[in-house]
Amino acid sequence: MFVSFEGCEGVGKSTQLRLLREYLDRTGQDAIYVREPGSTDISEQIRNVILDPANTQMTYMTEAMLYAASRAQLVREVIKPALAEGKLVICDRYVDSSVAYQGYGRDMGAELIKRINAPAIEGCMPDLTVFIDLSPEHSWRTKRNDDRLEQESNDFFNKVYQGFLNEIATSNGRIVPIKPDIDKNVTSEKIISLMRERGMIK
Repeated sequence: MFVSFEGCEGVGKSTQLRLLREYLDRTGQDAIYVREPGSTDISEQIRNVILDPANTQMTYMTEAMLYAASRAQLVREVIKPALAEGKLVICDRYVDSSVAYQGYGRDMGAELIKRINAPAIEGCMPDLTVFIDLSPEHSWRTKRNDDRLEQESNDFFNKVYQGFLNEIATSNGRIVPIKPDIDKNVTSEKIISLMRERGMIK
């Protein structure tokens, strides 16, 4: 099965992915872990181009297509083969991030981003998307990183968050919002329980 994790910046997504991996390792459950953009040689090179703060002239369309290109390589090289072998795939961000960040944050439109990504994902959508539901104004982000996306305005991140909420409303239960607790272990148990209920893990 295929699980993706989504959220805005500074919501503890990386921490939750780490705790889930620790739980699965501790209980002897195998999974393939990937991140977007990245996780293949070509996708990592594309990631460097996308996030390089020197690329200030990058157009929104270029950005959207680079994300799709990185995703196409990851899907064909790693995700689809792993799923065909019956493995659990856990992905740090996927196409919902493009819809939220480029579709809503960049005002390109959700449907355009979905059309751009359709050939890239080859029909490969997550069975479950865990959305760490914390708004930008309440996030734990204390400082901005050096990458290009992190330097965006608060207005941009608010539009991204609203975009995620819009997509949740039409996802037919695929995207599940998880409100993070101040105790990261409480949040982790919520996620593990959800994945157990969906029959993905033990």
